This record gives sequence, structure tokens and C-alpha cells, in this order.
Amino acid sequence: MTSSKELNPLYGKTVELDPSITVAVVGAAGKMGTRVSNNLNLTDAPILYVEASETGQQRLQELGREVSTLEDAATAADVVILAVPDVILGKISEQVVPLMKDGSVLLTLDPAAAYAGLLAEREGVHQACAHPAHPSVFLERTTPEEWADTFGGIAAPQEVVAAYEGGDEQVRARTAEVIRAIYAPVIDVHWVTVKQLAQLEPTLVETTGCMIGQFLKDSMDHAINEVGIPEKAVKALFYGHIFISLTNALRGSNPFSEACLRAMDYGRESIIKPDWTKVWDDEELDKVLAQMLNLDKIER
Repeated sequence: MTSSKELNPLYGKTVELDPSITVAVVGAAGKMGTRVSNNLNLTDAPILYVEASETGQQRLQELGREVSTLEDAATAADVVILAVPDVILGKISEQVVPLMKDGSVLLTLDPAAAYAGLLAEREGVHQACAHPAHPSVFLERTTPEEWADTFGGIAAPQEVVAAYEGGDEQVRARTAEVIRAIYAPVIDVHWVTVKQLAQLEPTLVETTGCMIGQFLKDSMDHAINEVGIPEKAVKALFYGHIFISLTNALRGSNPFSEACLRAMDYGRESIIKPDWTKVWDDEELDKVLAQMLNLDKIER
């Protein structure tokens, strides 16, 4: 049997969480469920692992983690983490929220369902959402483990953006402590509204950033496969220029040359639509969230 403590380079370092806080992870054998559970397993707090599938339950048992029922976990936990796909968050929340005790927190890891109003609510149960920023491209990594941790939550420090719109500062503090544990090592937790978090993810991050990242790959592939430039030469020039472009544009490290600025203007005119800022309109946000959640539309 493999211990999860052998899977996380953070073992031997400190992942702190008040041992009086009981945490339940629903979907504990899934991709994100496993990530947050690995870190929670490094704390002294009571952790309840919930997994519906037999395959997932077997995986948890192989990791030495006892499987709890949804009912037992939801009833006992101070913070219930729903680490399940966005498209079933609403359905799962309907099962979990009625069982939760007063003063407890329902914590989701993505803002889409919360902003769309799909999560079940009950008086006395708080709702929060926390999404990892992932280790910054500008992070000063100093170890091989930090360089290998591109996602975060293992060795490379990252920041987290979270939403909690209740006024109970004790609940916020307790939630922040859990957030710091599940995404450890965490530099800082930034608090915004649910709408602002949804505007950041997906509008800024996925609609804009991830799309551009994939477009960079598409353009590179075209240079290699269609234009016929040697792959090693393409990657050598492109990877370095991607970094210098980011640090010049985002941090002002160096000014772009006049010739580069003219080429950038040509690229913007040729590739970017003039009305690109419409993706920040509320109607467009509702449209993309509906697509992500497999809904006909977002009901307000």
C-alpha cells in the first residue's frame, strides 16, 4: 500500500490546518480531489474522503484513506469541499447542503456554478469559492521540485483568488485556513466577489489567456508542419521570445523596438477582432458559462 505522504514533496515541510476543523472532500479520488486530499493528508486535521465510484473508492483505499459516506461526511464537516465536475455541482450540492450543520462552509473550486446560481442554499450554511492562480510564470523558482510543479499545490508557491460574500469574519478566516492547506504552499489569498471571480475565470484566464496559449501552439505548429521550418529552430526562437514578450508587456522589463511595435500592430489588425472587449460584457459571460455548464442559458 502506498501512502499519500510519499506522493507529495511537501511531506517533511509544514502544511498547517487547525486540528479542530473537520474537512470533507467530495470527489476525493478525482483529479482535483486527489490534489487537495494529498495536501490535507499532510495536516493534523480530521479529513473525511467521499467518493461515489467503486474505482475511486479502491484508489482511496490503496492510498490508505478511509472512505466515508456522503451523509456522514456532510453532517460532521466544518468545511465541505466539492471537488467534482462543474456540470454536476448543482446536483451534488442539493444532496450535501441539507445535511450540513449550521455555521459550516460549502467550498467549491471554480466559480461557474456559484455565479450561475446552481448551488443549493440553506440558511446557516455559508458558501465560498477558491480557485488557484497556479505558480506564476515570473515565480523565482530555486529547486527542481519547484520547476517540476507547473500546476501548483506541491512544491511551487502560488496565490489563490477566493470569493466569500458573507459578513462573518470568523468563517472567512476558517475558510482561508483550509484554502491555504489545500493549495499549499500559498503566498496569499485574495478576496473578490463571486462575479469578479467568474470574470477572472473564465473571461480573463480561459477565454483570453488559455485561448492565446493554445493559439501560440497552433502558430508554432503551422511554422513547423506547413511552412517547413526545422522544429528545433522554431522552438528555440519562439520559447525565448514568448518569455521576453510576457515580461516586456506585463512587467515593463524592456521596451519593444519600433519595428516590433509595428509588427504587433499588424498582428492585432490581422488576428484580433476590433470588438474583442465584448467578452467582458455580462451577457457574454452568461453565454460562455452556459456553454461550460452544458446549459441552454443562465437564468437570472
